Amino acid sequence: MGWWNGTPERRERWVLDPLVGVGPLRFGMDSGEVKAALGGPRDGGTWVAAEGTLRAEYPGMGLNCMYARGTSLVAVAVNAFQGPLVRVGEVELIGRVPSEVRAEIHDLARREGAAVRVNWSGDPEIAAWGVSMGTEPDGELSAEGYPVQKDRVITSVLLVGPGLAHDPYATTPVMHWRDVTGRGRNPGAWPVTRGADRPYWDWVPLERVGPLRFGMSPPQVANALGGEVPAGRIGDFPFWFYARDGLWNLREDRFENAGVSAHYWTNPDGVPRLGAVTAYGRTGPQVLYADIPLVGTAPSSLGAAILQHVEDHDLGLCFSPSGAMTPSGVNLALDAVRAGDATVSEPTFYAEDWEM
Repeated sequence: MGWWNGTPERRERWVLDPLVGVGPLRFGMDSGEVKAALGGPRDGGTWVAAEGTLRAEYPGMGLNCMYARGTSLVAVAVNAFQGPLVRVGEVELIGRVPSEVRAEIHDLARREGAAVRVNWSGDPEIAAWGVSMGTEPDGELSAEGYPVQKDRVITSVLLVGPGLAHDPYATTPVMHWRDVTGRGRNPGAWPVTRGADRPYWDWVPLERVGPLRFGMSPPQVANALGGEVPAGRIGDFPFWFYARDGLWNLREDRFENAGVSAHYWTNPDGVPRLGAVTAYGRTGPQVLYADIPLVGTAPSSLGAAILQHVEDHDLGLCFSPSGAMTPSGVNLALDAVRAGDATVSEPTFYAEDWEM
């Protein structure tokens, strides 16, 4: 089932028993018990890390189940599109407008005397319930069968047992599912820079974006950005699922002032080289394609403009990993980044041999 088929009528409805379990699942179950509770295997994939943690993905159900050492269930991530519709009290948590869910969560927490904090993504997190909210860009299929991004986000959720509730995203099982340690912490606001206040960067496909040329080393990238020090760095160890040791590979530098991320690959000489650049949708420089602004615009209008340009000039059409339409041959990927309840476009420009 594709993400566009996750209609409420086709989804299970689960109730959260805070810190105890959700639906038929109970924290502490082993992987066999979880499979049995879900009615048998559901097209799952399994990953095991060196320290003994386990993650099992059930894409057909919109679930990621995470286990501590000894395969004891400690966390369940529920997808916005296909996951069960989870309720805590009278609050429906999944597939809704984030601001509405946030207001209802605060009201319920106030009545129950539970503290609400803000998690890494700027969404509500309630340790007493083992709830950490999240969002995903919404989408649908067009009449022609194209995947189309909507101009909004909808809610997803991470549910954890008592051992992880104090700080879910700092725990090993969750980090193997979604490692956010190198990403900026959102305070719960998503301001978007006005178009007139954004610098304009030129773009030569497959060669450079603004002052950044593909193939640069990290020091060269920083120098091209005026000596800005990265606000965060993301990397990995080879074969991290076996052990976190050996050479650490730099994958991404985040430059908040410039409003871009630099993505690297590691050459045989061991030096990271620039392979892609993401211009932040909320705060990054503006980049044009055929006079179409690519940064910080509504994804639906951007998709329509690009499709019209492709049809007018009889060009090839590609799709980003997110499903957004892009012209072929320019090595451009379009994503949508959150701006409150809405989304704005966030492009990534990449070198010839870069794999998105």
